[in-house]
Formats: sequence, C-alpha cells, structure tokens
Amino acid sequence: MVMRHGQRRWTGKRAFAALLVSATLLATPPLQASALDAPITGGTQFVILYLDKQDAFVNGEQVQLDAPATIKNGRTFVPVKFLGDAFGMKVEWQEQTRTILMETPSHEILLSSDNKTAWVNGIQYPFDDVAMIKNNRLMVKLTWLSDYMGATYTYNHELRRVDVLYVNKPQGNYDPDQNNSKPVAKFSFGKTSYRIGEPIKYVNLSYDPDAEGVRMEWEGNEEVFFEAGTYPVTLTVTDGKGNKSKPYTRHLVIEDEVYLSEAEYPVYTKPIGGYIPTDWKTLYDHYLNLKDLGKTVAEDKSRTLLLSDSPETFTETGILYQDSINGKGRLYADHLNGTGNKVGFAILATNTTDKPVKIRTTNKGEVYPSIYAHLIGSEAMVDFLADDAKLETMTVPPGETYIYKQFPDFYPGQGVNLMYDVETDGEVQFTFATADLVSKDMLAMTKLPFNGHIRGTFQIAGFDWKVDVSQDGLKKPTKLVIGDGKIDPFQMGYDPQRGEEATLWGNYGTVYRIHSDKPRKMAIMILAKGGAFKGPFKINGELVKVPASGVLTAFDGMIMLHKTTGKEESLDIEFSPPAGSAFPINLIFYPLDDRAQ
Repeated sequence: MVMRHGQRRWTGKRAFAALLVSATLLATPPLQASALDAPITGGTQFVILYLDKQDAFVNGEQVQLDAPATIKNGRTFVPVKFLGDAFGMKVEWQEQTRTILMETPSHEILLSSDNKTAWVNGIQYPFDDVAMIKNNRLMVKLTWLSDYMGATYTYNHELRRVDVLYVNKPQGNYDPDQNNSKPVAKFSFGKTSYRIGEPIKYVNLSYDPDAEGVRMEWEGNEEVFFEAGTYPVTLTVTDGKGNKSKPYTRHLVIEDEVYLSEAEYPVYTKPIGGYIPTDWKTLYDHYLNLKDLGKTVAEDKSRTLLLSDSPETFTETGILYQDSINGKGRLYADHLNGTGNKVGFAILATNTTDKPVKIRTTNKGEVYPSIYAHLIGSEAMVDFLADDAKLETMTVPPGETYIYKQFPDFYPGQGVNLMYDVETDGEVQFTFATADLVSKDMLAMTKLPFNGHIRGTFQIAGFDWKVDVSQDGLKKPTKLVIGDGKIDPFQMGYDPQRGEEATLWGNYGTVYRIHSDKPRKMAIMILAKGGAFKGPFKINGELVKVPASGVLTAFDGMIMLHKTTGKEESLDIEFSPPAGSAFPINLIFYPLDDRAQ
C-alpha cells in the first residue's frame, strides 16, 4: 500500500477494523460497466451468484469474486461492494465516521462494524440482523438489501444459485422549477496510463445542456505523480445559475516505471522564468557541489571605469567622487538620499585642457529615483543591456564645466543607479555631486569621506568568457560562478580621493559576455547563492528579467533562465551585476535529452 503525504498510520484494533473495511470495499475487481462513466440511459442488469463459489456472472460476463455469496442461519448474504458496482450505485468507506456508505436511488444506507449498527435513511437496525463478517469481508443479507436497491432475486436450490435482476431507471437532469438543466462533468486522460514523473494531460469533456459556461472544481488532478499506483481524480462543474453537476471520477494508473525523477521533473518542464523550489538538502546534494564549468577568460580593459558608491547613503551634500577620463570610459554611480531633505544630483564634466573636448555617450543605463534599491539596480541594467540609447554628443570648451547629467530631485530615502559609456577626445574631469541646487558651483563643495562601500577608478570594461556547453563539452550538470572573488576574481584599482588602492567588490560596473559555440539541448538556471538578487540577463539578444517580480534568494530555490534546443549556432549571455544585489550567483548548466519538449 502506498502511504501518501497526510495519511495516518494506525495500530492495533483500529488498524484491523480499517483494513477489514478497506479490503471489503476494494477486494472485488472493478466492473467495466461502471468503472468510467455513469450512463445517461437506464437498462437491466443481471447478476448470477453461486453460494460459496467465487465464480459469478454480470450480464453474461464471468468475473471472480474475492468474497462469494454464502448462507448463514438460512439467510443469503452477498458482497455489498460487488452488487453496488454491478448496479452502478455508490459504495464507499467514510473515514471520518468509520462507516460504509451506500446510496441507492431512494435510500442512504450506513453500516458500522465498530458499533454493530446499520441505518437506512436514519432508521437504525441491529447489525447482526442484516450483515455479517466472513473471512474478514463484510457481507449483507440479500433480502434486506434488495428491497432498498429496487432489485428482484430468485434462488435455485438445486444449483445453489442466486439470480439478481435490477432495472436501472434513468434519472432526468432537468429542473422545471428553474427551467434549467444541471451541467454534466466529464473528462479523460491523454492516454490510458502514465509513468512516474510523466506530465499528466487532462482533457475536459464537460458540457451544459443549456449551453451555459461551466466552472470546474478538480480533486486529485496533480500535474505529475512520483509513486506508482492508482489515483482517483474527480471533476465537478457548476453552471452560470449555480447548478452543480454530479461528481465525475476516473482512476489514473501510474506505472512502476520512471520517466523523470522528482529532481529532474522541474528542470525538464518548468518554462523560462519559472521557479524551481528546493530545500537545502536538495541544493547541497544536486547543485551547490557541482563541478565548475571550465572557461577561457579574456579581460576587456578598453575603458576607464569611474565608480561612485561611497558613501552609498549620503547624509550631507557634497562631492561623492571625482576623477578624469581621456578616451573610452564608463561612469557608474549608486547612491541613496539619507539627508532627510529633497536634494539634487548631477554629474559635472570639466574640460581641463586648452582645447575643446567632445564627449560622446554611446550607451546608458539610468532609472528614475526610487526607494527600492533592488529595483533601481535592476532597471538601470535593463536599460544598459538593451543598448538602444540614442547617441549623444556634448562639446565642452577649454576650462569650462558643463552639467553632463542631471537627475530629478531625490526625496528622502530615494536613490538612483546609473551607468554611462562615454568617449572623449581629450581629458575630462567628471564629478559626481549632490546639492540643494544643481549648478556648476557644486565643484567647490566638500568631498564627502569614504565610508566602506565601493569607490575608485578601475581599468576594466568587462570579461569575455568562452565555455564549451556543446554535446561533447557538457555531459553532466555544472555550475558557472559569477562574483565570488575567487573563481571570478575582483578587479583592483585606485581611489585618488583617499590616495589608496581600491577593490571592485562584485565587479559592479563591468559587463560579462559568456559565449559557447554549438550549445547542446540544456536548461540554464540561476541560483542566488550570495543573497537577494534582482537583475536582467541578455541571452542571444533577448532580455530576461530575474525574477519577473520581487527578488530571488537561495531560500526560494532557482529560476529557469533559458533553454536551448540543441540547434542554435551559438549561445551568448550578457550580464552586468545590478546594484543592490548580493553575490556570488551560480549559473547551472543542465544537459537535457529528448524527454525535454
């Protein structure tokens, strides 16, 4: 017996009684006539039983009984579950009351072996007068039961044979008081049986005779099962006037053959953006200890990165960071207003040469001020990776200072994240500053002290990683670590305001470009190992936001980032660490076979 989640284990007398009644209800083989669908029309059902023999006939078809008919004290007793199935009547074990319920067209019968009582429409009868236990099976007196079933019977003494005849009269579905019919629930499975871990297809076949729409209520319709067995699935539908159908039940057979394991199933079936929930044991056993994916690294040092993030939350106005660029550069800032007042924020460009200098802005990532740190970091990187900014040009005369960028006012608690790619044909000093009023006079303000966050100038634009996730290169699940400072080292630079060496923790302000030729069929998942994460990836030219809403942590499991078909010429992933997110993160490359659709 399969013990499913939520079931109790019984011991002693209660266990024996429960098993006895369960065996009584389940021992008789199901009858094809009533196993799938209650018929709309009525007809005659003819059952032949032989005393103390397991042979029986239902409408001329031979079946084998687990509990044959028998005589005790001159009374004939028959297996109640068998007759109920044969005549299409409900017979079920009710755990809450520990009784057997049988519903006939006109009566409700309850039998309790625990209390030795029987009830018919609420009228009590002594259990021993109408029922008996034989070989751990519940039997009911035929003369008593047939009256409530509306059946007739004859007994052939010579053949020791009992013939039971039942005319099943059809019941109408129309309610004249409402001038409306009840809807009809019906469904089928995509095929007769499924394997362990195979997605189940349910085909709704319900209808309403009045052509009204129906609302469905399912029980037991799991999308997949991971234990072999037979599972009941029930559908009830309700029409627009509130009329509810009879419950319709079919039994789903899960074969003892594995199609997908419980760990494999979400990897094969989850769509892009879907969550793959895991516990810590699963993460440790299957994902955290994966081998690292080999890579060839080339550092792109074509740009001078000016990064301003300290103080990250400023409590007074002043200059946040200042340094110069001559040629290709990148400006990156992440700051929050902690002053308690509305303030302005701007980047100033000062031409320190004796000739005009042109500043070309070739790409940008910017966001409106917000109090949500993860949001501003993610949306700024969405803007930058989209790479659809209009080319902007500014020429600064010798010795002059222009306002390169001015943001909307920051209200208390609000912040902003920005990243600009610039090219200058001469040296330009860039100043990140905040003040009550934005103007060129911000150059004269005090430089705010360093408070432990990232600040400095770094000669780095990004990283080009070449990996092999082809059919030959990726045989087992592997991980690619980003931003741990070890496998993926942090860059070093210099902070002229402190006069000290600076570390680019998290490699913020850089762009990772991950490339593989001829990728195999696989799933790519992201695990936020270091903490809360929210940010975009650009995969083969398409932006994917992770997650679609909220933030991702390791407690949430993983998110399906991308799936390849095995037919692509290449796989190209672009990523820039979003402000507000914690690192490291792991990309999991999981090979798939033809079970993946």
